[in-house]
Amino acid sequence: MVPKILSAIQAVKEGVDQVRIVDGKGLSKDTGTTIISNGSGNKLPNTNKDTSDVVTAEAKFVVSTYSRPLPVFTHGKGVYLFDTEGRRYLDFTAGIAVTALGHSDKQWVEAVSRQAGKLTHVSNLYHTEPHVELAQQLTESSFADRVYFCNSGTEANEAAFKFARKWARANHHTNVKTRIVAFEGSFHGRTTGSLAATSKTKYRSPFEPLMPGIDFATLNDIASAEKTITNETCAVIVEPIQGEGGVNTASNDFLSELRKICDKNKALLIFDEVQCGLARTGHLWAYQNSGIRPDIMTLAKPLAGGLPIGATLVTEDVAQTIHPGDHGSTFAAGPLVCKAANVVFNRVSQPDFIANVASTGKYLKQKLLQLEPQQLVDVRGSGLLIGAEFSCAIDPLIQAAAKRGLLLISAGENVLRLCPPLIVTMAQVDEAIEIIGESLGSMENNQVG
Repeated sequence: MVPKILSAIQAVKEGVDQVRIVDGKGLSKDTGTTIISNGSGNKLPNTNKDTSDVVTAEAKFVVSTYSRPLPVFTHGKGVYLFDTEGRRYLDFTAGIAVTALGHSDKQWVEAVSRQAGKLTHVSNLYHTEPHVELAQQLTESSFADRVYFCNSGTEANEAAFKFARKWARANHHTNVKTRIVAFEGSFHGRTTGSLAATSKTKYRSPFEPLMPGIDFATLNDIASAEKTITNETCAVIVEPIQGEGGVNTASNDFLSELRKICDKNKALLIFDEVQCGLARTGHLWAYQNSGIRPDIMTLAKPLAGGLPIGATLVTEDVAQTIHPGDHGSTFAAGPLVCKAANVVFNRVSQPDFIANVASTGKYLKQKLLQLEPQQLVDVRGSGLLIGAEFSCAIDPLIQAAAKRGLLLISAGENVLRLCPPLIVTMAQVDEAIEIIGESLGSMENNQVG
């Protein structure tokens, strides 16, 4: 209970009017609770639609590409989300590793509001300052020389594939060197090209045939990579840490050998850092964990703090083969989203910020290991992208934690993925661990809630 009280006090200091602390039996209003308030008396009346009304309307009007559980969220502050019933949740999902600065960050909100009042969109036909500033920030902090902007991680990977094939054709004057190698457990997106490089049959099979020319090797298996990558390969794409695939880390030795194999076969090495980039691993870029520099790197999720953006970073060698008309996007690099990204990058690129992510992530791993539940198989990952593998399905754990006020997501049927906002504190980690422990206890007693 102490971690919850400390976190509640911090939330009040940050401007939350009132915090409800639940005693561990659930979030129903008839359980024993402690209320901490800032004393302002300014709690607004609940003007939100009832939860059931929202869910019913969504079922009627929205295509069912996601199976969404309750609750219905209305607003967020820091690492917390609030639903239509006024209940508070500690967010250890960050919108699937997106909200690096948490919810409603003051500096981010002010910058986006100012930009929205000045200029939001002019298309890619014209120059804008935020666009150029962001490109400079990304290239000066990384291996890259140039950046192509888009609207998502999927789009960033699609651009990477096109650039790789164009590079191969321009440099090798052949239509044969077109194949792209990805890895088992990979996830690179849901459009036909990026989906073709995603290994999971469940995602692929309903939409086949997909883009041809994709081969799969086994992650961390050098022999498999050597066999799969040939002189017909134009590029190899790998996630330094697989997010959707189970929070599986590509070893430093494997990435080093992969670089050599790519060079031997004159193939580009692409790092998909859509989920693991931008300080998430305790380094600004995940490739810095190994010291292996790619030729292309893709970014997206946290870059604009919740607004849609993607980026494909390339070396000058690759950039020189791309010309006007080869690729494009109407909405990419808009001044509004780029201004948001300017703020995010300025914050997450600070050495103290990155060091705090590393230390908090290490603390989170230690606390998970201290739980020692019978079902825990492994704890892995880096920084604040952590996977806890269990010997059982974890959906009951996710449900039980949500009922206690903690949001978690999976990375497969039996891997718990913990990717909170990068501003999470050790006290908030303690709060999360306490709830996870309570939830595991309920599972062992064959109770979901």
